[in-house]
Amino acid sequence: MNRIIQFLIFLFIILVSSCKKDISTTELQGYPANVGEIIVKKCATSGCHVESSKAAAGGLALETWDKLFEGGSAGSVVVPFSSEQSWLSYFINTFSDLGISLTPTMPINSGKLSYKEVELLQQWINNGAPSANGEIAFADDPNRNKFYVTNQGCDIVTVFDTKSKLAMRYVKVGVSENIETPHNIKVSPDGKYWYVIFATGDVIQKFRTADDSFVGSIEISQGSWNTFIISNDGKFAYIVDFSNNGRIAYVDLENLNIIKTISAASILFTPHGITATADFKTLYITNQYGNYIYKIDVSNILLPEISTVVIVPGQTQSDVHDLYDPHEVALSPDGTKYFVSCQASNEVRVFKQSNDSLLAVIPVGVFPLEFSFSKSHSYLFVSCEYDQSQINFKGAVYVIDYNTFQVVKILNDNLFEPHGIAVDEKNNLLIIANRNVSPNGPAPHHTSVCGGRNGYIRLVDLNSLEFLKSYRSEVSTDPYQIAVKN
Repeated sequence: MNRIIQFLIFLFIILVSSCKKDISTTELQGYPANVGEIIVKKCATSGCHVESSKAAAGGLALETWDKLFEGGSAGSVVVPFSSEQSWLSYFINTFSDLGISLTPTMPINSGKLSYKEVELLQQWINNGAPSANGEIAFADDPNRNKFYVTNQGCDIVTVFDTKSKLAMRYVKVGVSENIETPHNIKVSPDGKYWYVIFATGDVIQKFRTADDSFVGSIEISQGSWNTFIISNDGKFAYIVDFSNNGRIAYVDLENLNIIKTISAASILFTPHGITATADFKTLYITNQYGNYIYKIDVSNILLPEISTVVIVPGQTQSDVHDLYDPHEVALSPDGTKYFVSCQASNEVRVFKQSNDSLLAVIPVGVFPLEFSFSKSHSYLFVSCEYDQSQINFKGAVYVIDYNTFQVVKILNDNLFEPHGIAVDEKNNLLIIANRNVSPNGPAPHHTSVCGGRNGYIRLVDLNSLEFLKSYRSEVSTDPYQIAVKN
């Protein structure tokens, strides 16, 4: 009888062990086995990173591979191919030679992960963080809607998936080991390519939007390349060198070569913002530290004709007692008028394109900078980086009806040093990049491998002009400009 009882106990233990093994295998579904053994068994535990308790755990659930890529309350926790930009790896790491370590160390109230476990997870992320079936997140659709954000402090571009609103990739840009400061970014009119220029570099770089792979560079010599504009056919661009003796580089984007550099000593002084007429024959370029803008006829690119338009009728460009510091210039969607942001006088000035006459002066917030138009709503959005219209935050986005020249609304909910803005017409969003470089800004959720303070992205619904509640996606250091790919 005792032998029978002993056999039954032994059989029960075998069955229970088998059951536990089967449950474990089921729970690991979605993760590769060696990764799931760590994440599911040590992180996705009761009271921690599971759906039922994620609100108290950074908004992050980790039961499955799919849930991992829903992100947390601060945005993406794992970005495929970029462990150094994936903050999950910061909180599990306690080893100095494996990168950044942040507290509280995860798993919380439990044993720390071993060196091999941390290394394994980082290598898994650097290999794309694939699922058990080899699937890479966000790699299934070459026509995916995206938006791109330059990070000036890190020589990277953050790529966001518009549907999930999560950072899906970090793309390293630039050609030097030194920080070249990716300053401006644009998507080609056909949506096939994106381009980036550098405030301390010597190239414009070209990437495919289908997979964000590098295509090539055009050498344009060392300069402070701040802004550029692409022709409607996507073949050419004018790029502005923001320096005391400024230059305009005219480049062939298809064949990746420079055609001509327009320079005129003591004439092109601190050129900054640029726009162009639809035929790409007339350029308007702001003089950042003055009271006028340049108007350049490039019908004959070999002999461009440079003239000026003063910001205030009756003044001359040598009148320096009242400076307006025109920063950005943009043509209205119908091309009949152009808008100029005046960062010294806190206003937007509107001119008639046909004769450069002043149409309106629109007071806005402190330090107006960037523009973005919504064609479907007749809105012009203006970022005012230092506006103080909300306590404990700094900066606002003014909404102007570009037909009536009236301020429709001031957007200022939880912004800090907003700079780059972009309208995503297809998805009915306004995207706002908050630099957050001041130590007085909201504390970042985590640090960055690049040092400095992380910035963040906020989104506004174009129909209601209301912020998407609770959305604040953190990105790397100094997010500056935005480009949209639909």
